[in-house]
Amino acid sequence: MNIIITSELIKQSIDYIMQHIDEEISIEDVANYCNYSKYYFSRVFKAETGESTYAFIKRLKMERSALRLKLEKDKSITDIGVSYGYSSSNYSSAFKKHHNISPAEFRKAMYTAIAPHPFYADKLARFKSFMEYDQKIIITELDDFVVIHERHIGNYNELGKNWLEFTEKYHDCIKDDTLLIERFYDDPSITSVKQCLYELCMTVDQNCPLDNVIIIPGGGFAKFRFEGLIQDIFAAFQGVFTVWLPESGYEMRESYGLDIYRAIDRESMRVVMDLCIPIK
Repeated sequence: MNIIITSELIKQSIDYIMQHIDEEISIEDVANYCNYSKYYFSRVFKAETGESTYAFIKRLKMERSALRLKLEKDKSITDIGVSYGYSSSNYSSAFKKHHNISPAEFRKAMYTAIAPHPFYADKLARFKSFMEYDQKIIITELDDFVVIHERHIGNYNELGKNWLEFTEKYHDCIKDDTLLIERFYDDPSITSVKQCLYELCMTVDQNCPLDNVIIIPGGGFAKFRFEGLIQDIFAAFQGVFTVWLPESGYEMRESYGLDIYRAIDRESMRVVMDLCIPIK
């Protein structure tokens, strides 16, 4: 399944949900923010995303809390659950129902040198040491990016096809200094690869007349350069999130990361790209 979110209403509602996911947020809150009735909004959201608003909010709470369990090693499971509106016992049962593993077991499983690969059933992702990642990471300031974008919910396995269609659609916008950027909101080791939310972006001039122009804010980022086979991207980037970030002293300041492509060789299936994590 791959869905392109074309409705500005639904884009805004998803942004609102992501910004307020650690609050007591209801369908009514989202519908009121969008200035529509609860019933009309709920129908439009389900038709556009394939998921009810309630299911989306509940799933996002479970997945964002799992990411915090992964990244915030010193934060208690109870405190993380409470921050998403759950009591200690309710959080544990809801988490286990969604992830098929308890929060404590999930956190323990994060502290290993290998992990299952969500894209290749016969492969394992193997991680390096903190020092090996730290030597390759640069803390830097990035400028704002003016981009045209498409927001997708769907299978990461279709990413190559989606990029090909996107670049063909906007071929006339491509210049020598154009950057292709992926803005990803989900961790595919936590979120089902069939439900990952991401945006395909291409840098453009500020005066671009297209309707789907947005600004990705700049600021402080941790930048990790990857050069290699596409099939090895997951292991490299998971290592940064699983090994480096929790021990680095930094925290994510946004709910997304950026993949900035520097070179792509479709024939050899190799890429050069920068993983950029907004940090504070």
